[in-house]
Amino acid sequence: MLQVEGLTKQVHSLDKDSEPLVLLQDINFSIDRGESVALVGPSGSGKSTLLGLLAGLDDPSAGRVLIDEESIFDLDEDGRARLRGEKIGFIFQSFQLLANLTALENVLLPLEIAGHKQAASAARATLERVGLGARLRHYPRQLSGGEQQRVAIARAFVMQPALLLADEPTGNLDSQTGGQIISLLFELNRERGTTLVMVTHDNALAALCGRQLHMSGGRLQGK
Repeated sequence: MLQVEGLTKQVHSLDKDSEPLVLLQDINFSIDRGESVALVGPSGSGKSTLLGLLAGLDDPSAGRVLIDEESIFDLDEDGRARLRGEKIGFIFQSFQLLANLTALENVLLPLEIAGHKQAASAARATLERVGLGARLRHYPRQLSGGEQQRVAIARAFVMQPALLLADEPTGNLDSQTGGQIISLLFELNRERGTTLVMVTHDNALAALCGRQLHMSGGRLQGK
């Protein structure tokens, strides 16, 4: 499902004489369809940077990412957007909800873009599944941080993606709600064969995954 080859990300400062900051260095791994994989490691180790590159949200300095054998950095922005719409769900740690849309409208948006025939019912059902059936008409500013996270998770779930990327998916949730979301993540993984890749600092959550990839200093320490 996912193949990463020589992935490197460097950031250059305005000072031409200074060395570039290396965020990721020569990352190589592959993930089979239906696997669940946790990206773990200390803060600043490159986990979230790597996750963003896997989704094609940023450009690498070198290397390739292939999803279903399609090299995403050979695509233009429209091509990457198409690929994300067809195959990738992304749960952002910072939610990335549209402030002028209700919870229901935020979840509806990717369905409408894709021309889904049962968009409204699918969006409602997914929000109900994450416990927000009574908050459909509320805007992000009217929701708690945990509720906003659940809207973001519903938006990622609703397209039934082949690849689900999650950046600290339970980081803003209480233990009870976090447990429900974890169950949803792994239900999607088992029932639909969704490939799951998540960044987490939660060792118990990481242990539920079939495999862990350990990051340190922008490098992959194990496969």
